[in-house]
Amino acid sequence: MVSLFSYLITMFACIFWLLRTIVCVCYAMSANIGIEPLNYEFEIVVLFITLISIVFVIKRNIFAALIYFIVNTLYFGENLVSNIMAIINQESGQVDYIALAFASIGIIIPILTVIDILINKERKGSTKDERTDWFFRTKKYDRKHDERADENQYKF
Repeated sequence: MVSLFSYLITMFACIFWLLRTIVCVCYAMSANIGIEPLNYEFEIVVLFITLISIVFVIKRNIFAALIYFIVNTLYFGENLVSNIMAIINQESGQVDYIALAFASIGIIIPILTVIDILINKERKGSTKDERTDWFFRTKKYDRKHDERADENQYKF
């Protein structure tokens, strides 16, 4: 990760994961913090998949970013759509604005992560550089250099 945007997106993803973990722990301990998981059992699975995906997103793996996006869209998408439809149909009593905000954040961060990995030109795809590998990645040059160094020992 080279750009500041990549760092920020990953930090926001980690902070959001930590917040969702705190919500799950508080829900399991029956502490009322005003935020509840949409589906407690499925959220635990989502949290584990998200943690693994974030580790691979740091390494700039596009498949991990896609898995992160798909899992979060499956989890938060239904709640987001139902709350938006309630707003469109002017059923303000059925709208949970906190859940709507969390669902929006839960989908926006993975979208930005996928876009960042796809567009970022400085993505670490391969560590091979053909301009310098002929020099640094050959044992033949090292052996030749060692033999020459041994032969050129001058004694005074």
